[in-house]
Amino acid sequence: MSHPHPELGPPPVLPAGALRVVPLGGLGEVGRNMSVLEIDGKLLIIDCGVLFPEDHQPGVDLILPDFTYIADRMADVVAVVLTHGHEDHIGAVPYLLRLRPDLPLIGSQLTLAFVEAKLREHRIQPLTLAVKEGQVERLGPFECEFVAVNHSIPDALAVAVRTAAGTVLHTGDFKMDQLPLDGRITDLRAFARLGEAGVDLFMVDSTNAEVPGFTVSEREITPVLDRVFSGADRRIIVASFASHVHRVQQVLDTAVAHGRKVALVGRSMVRNMGVAKDLGYLTVPDGVLVDIKAMDDLPDDQVVLMCTGSQGEPMAALSRMANGDHRVRVGRGDTVILASSLIPGNENAVYRVINGLTRLGAKVVHSGNARVHVSGHASAGELLYCYNIVRPRNVMPVHGEVRHLVANAELAVKTGVPEDRVVLCEDGVVVDLVDGVARITGKVECGYVYVDGSSVGEITEVDLKDRRILGEEGFISIVVVVDSGSGKVVAGPDIHARGFAEDEAVFDKVKPRITDAIAAAVTEGMTDSYQLQQVVRRVVGRWVNESYRRRPMIIPLVVEA
Repeated sequence: MSHPHPELGPPPVLPAGALRVVPLGGLGEVGRNMSVLEIDGKLLIIDCGVLFPEDHQPGVDLILPDFTYIADRMADVVAVVLTHGHEDHIGAVPYLLRLRPDLPLIGSQLTLAFVEAKLREHRIQPLTLAVKEGQVERLGPFECEFVAVNHSIPDALAVAVRTAAGTVLHTGDFKMDQLPLDGRITDLRAFARLGEAGVDLFMVDSTNAEVPGFTVSEREITPVLDRVFSGADRRIIVASFASHVHRVQQVLDTAVAHGRKVALVGRSMVRNMGVAKDLGYLTVPDGVLVDIKAMDDLPDDQVVLMCTGSQGEPMAALSRMANGDHRVRVGRGDTVILASSLIPGNENAVYRVINGLTRLGAKVVHSGNARVHVSGHASAGELLYCYNIVRPRNVMPVHGEVRHLVANAELAVKTGVPEDRVVLCEDGVVVDLVDGVARITGKVECGYVYVDGSSVGEITEVDLKDRRILGEEGFISIVVVVDSGSGKVVAGPDIHARGFAEDEAVFDKVKPRITDAIAAAVTEGMTDSYQLQQVVRRVVGRWVNESYRRRPMIIPLVVEA
């Protein structure tokens, strides 16, 4: 198996007729999925998603793929193929279209509808082409055939990309549920047909590669929901992804069976389910869906609220309910169902929400104590089937953390794929397919791009480090006025702190040290205010560390009078 190395340099010039694959996101993390295929000077992008921030990235709203590699080559991009409508595959499209608004977007009907609704909020009118399974489209030097796959959202697609250098089969996110709610199974016959013709590079979803066996069918959830609804005396609140049409359908059907009404809570939930209903992917029984304002007039035992926030997102409806700052007040006897699995990195946030809801008196049902969610990704048993059906010449695991990618690579080797034909990559690592052999040939710049309010890419790792220090250690500001002629301290030091000590009298001990240090520095000929500020910073930093074993942010200001 080929492993990426940190010392990799820039890739060489791509030979004529060779195919280059550059993952710009999704390899090494769960989210931010984006890959770029290149041949004969033309580029094809597959997916363009976001990653949601973790606790150590304070203030960040979203994390985007790094577009630096393609920013000055947008005219060479023939299209963006979107495999399905989850945020980690479409969420960064509005930011990509800022570079080129007329970039063609290709995907299934539901996927494009979700993207278009999102783009309307950004005031972007996209150029789109809706495709269905079995459809073939020629996009410059790329011929794309679309294949139905089953996932936790309707209308998901895999894509087979035929080029002069060979055929790439990209699964997107998929599983092999044999009894899906919408009856649309992963088309293994198409996988087999493509395998017979020859798949030169198989890019395979790795998210569940560590999980043995087979992913449970979505139908297994319905009886569990029925039991939870039967045992609930008051309101039921169900949290899910805003795009999980199947889960919302199950909640609507179960609510009808138990004589309850359902209100959708959260802007993205209302928007996406409106789109799914209009296109026929969501069947809404008559009279079951009501506005949230109407819930105030209904008895508690007739109420179901379907909301966002199953991953503990701080601004989502469920988190705000847990914190008591939402119009819906959770109380004793309410039942809350978290109908999703934990995305790695979100554990603390989710448990914080569960504890908050439990503290308010609610009964919380989640995947840890009931089967209220099944994964949308293929487990190890399903991946083995795929490798044996496709029989690829080269394999490139995608979509997952490093441990998921490695587990997927090991599965490929077990089915007979030679170890030297399995390329293990991370974001930015370049893979070239030349003469039927995939090899790592270099690495391109590929960092995290942070969205913070209206700023995109302006926040750096240094800024985040400063925020973490402020959040964990607090800050101390020191203002000193010195005489510009003599260098003597004529006012101050005035010391103020936030998040460090409530009683600022604790700084009385260090004030004489500051005055003495400035006097000594001036005696040595140091008169520049910047240099004196560094002296103050060192004195205060040393004292804080010795006295409190803390390392707050220290902001000195020396003013000349």
